[in-house]
Amino acid sequence: MPCNPFPYKAIFIAHATVQLASAIRLVWLRALSFSVRFYNLMISMMGISVHTLSYIHPDREVLFQNINLSLAKGQKAALVGNNGTGKSTLLRIIAGDLAPSQREAVLSGQTWYVPQHLGQYDHVSVAQVLAVDQKLDALHAILAGEVTPGHFTILADDWDIEERVAAALSAWDLQHLDFFQTMQSLSGGEKTKVFLAGIAIHSPDVVLLDEPSNHLDAGSREMLYVWIRKYAGTLMVVSHDRTLLNQLDTILELGKTGIEVFGGNYDFYISQKEGKLQALQSRLDENEKALKLAREKAREVAEQRQKKEARGKTQGQKQSLPRIIAGGRKTQAEQSTARIMDVHGERIDDLAENLQQIRTQIQDYQVLKIDLRKSGLHKGKILVEAKDINFSYEEIKLWHFPLSFQIRSGDRIRIEGKNGSGKTTLVNLLTGVLKPTAGELYLGDFRHIYIDQEYALIDNALSVFEQLQWFNVRHLPESALKTLLHYHQFPREVWNRKGAGLSGGEKMKLALCCISASNNMPDLLILDEPTNNLDAHSQNVLTEAVKYFDGAVLVISHDAFFITEINTDKTIFLD
Repeated sequence: MPCNPFPYKAIFIAHATVQLASAIRLVWLRALSFSVRFYNLMISMMGISVHTLSYIHPDREVLFQNINLSLAKGQKAALVGNNGTGKSTLLRIIAGDLAPSQREAVLSGQTWYVPQHLGQYDHVSVAQVLAVDQKLDALHAILAGEVTPGHFTILADDWDIEERVAAALSAWDLQHLDFFQTMQSLSGGEKTKVFLAGIAIHSPDVVLLDEPSNHLDAGSREMLYVWIRKYAGTLMVVSHDRTLLNQLDTILELGKTGIEVFGGNYDFYISQKEGKLQALQSRLDENEKALKLAREKAREVAEQRQKKEARGKTQGQKQSLPRIIAGGRKTQAEQSTARIMDVHGERIDDLAENLQQIRTQIQDYQVLKIDLRKSGLHKGKILVEAKDINFSYEEIKLWHFPLSFQIRSGDRIRIEGKNGSGKTTLVNLLTGVLKPTAGELYLGDFRHIYIDQEYALIDNALSVFEQLQWFNVRHLPESALKTLLHYHQFPREVWNRKGAGLSGGEKMKLALCCISASNNMPDLLILDEPTNNLDAHSQNVLTEAVKYFDGAVLVISHDAFFITEINTDKTIFLD
């Protein structure tokens, strides 16, 4: 009896199907592995790549749209632009700290982000900022005898993590810090240097720096400049520090229409911008002349046509033309006049639209206007007198030598000292927040305004307009408040934005705007790193305003240009 071949065929087909599936799976796995390796290779070869990225504020205001930029591996670039254009937001998105509203792709290698400090990290420890807290906890647990697998997994054979963290902090003169102390206990410069120390610990492919020199003393700034020159990875920096910006070979200008790339350092960029402004001004003058001529020509043509029509009407009456012929000639003349006027009207409309576009472009170059009125005190009145004062933290004196000085109306005084030397503590003593633990401190009857590094003057829960209304003790009309906002570079679309959504530069400008609205024009203006977050144009205007303010000025600043320009005549040195 012949055997049935079908079972064998079925077995053969099933076996072949399994082999084919295995082959397909192997090909797919190899393709996937190749794709992953190719993707990782591309990531390692590139610095930063951003395509069609957009961000819209929660209040639906568009900050920027369809941003495209690309930095090659090892390229170093500065991201510049007016306050409020979204520089810090763009950095946060690239760092993965903030989700964009829309994006096609945001690619970069391993990234380390050094943010601006506005008090948002005060509640966390140094180890948490450096992203090593879990490893340090695991290491200490293992050394204490807790040899659970979880601790070894977290540590990942990184047995020298404690030594590497200590070395990284020491490189930035932070060897005195405890790994688990909170950031709140540190000065502004120390906070920045903690984040900078993280670069050496994690060796990232891409470093993003947001105003890194803001709170650094002169020595630390020089260390930062040296590091920037030596760093071999990809670097993107947001800064208003001209010396720092000149260390970089590419400038990326963020504006409403996207990013414009300028090759060269910041000085070269400024020269290019000045050339563009001059060209825009020339175009504005030419277009204004052309518009004036076009309107004059249109008026002349209209007058000529009216005279011609009047003559034609008179001749028609003299010739006693039939009514139908006279009416036809009148209609023909009116149509001809309308066509001529349409041509001139289109020309005038085109010129007017072009003129508006040029003016809008020039507005991007317009600067902050600041009005600091007179204090009202006679020059030379004693406001503060300190005799051998000192302050102690846990019975440890802050200054090796007690301080003795006077502050009189009209003085220009700089407080100078390294990061952590007690500059902010001294300001708190002068404003009555703290009392000295040694010596005598006389505080006269005077008004002061203190704009600190973190802009505590601004209530983050209030909108821009509400904040200004809060300070409007002069009862200025709403129109005057809106004018003040315009002078301080706040367009209508941001008036309802909460203080928490403002950049550092915008908070500084709003604080100055509030001072202008207040009746409490200070006798003593205290500024803590006032130029830190302002764009270059606004820095110049602030400098001029402070320079001609007739009250006393007490300033903490590492901006040598600002210190020189406001004519400081005294210095309080802190050891």
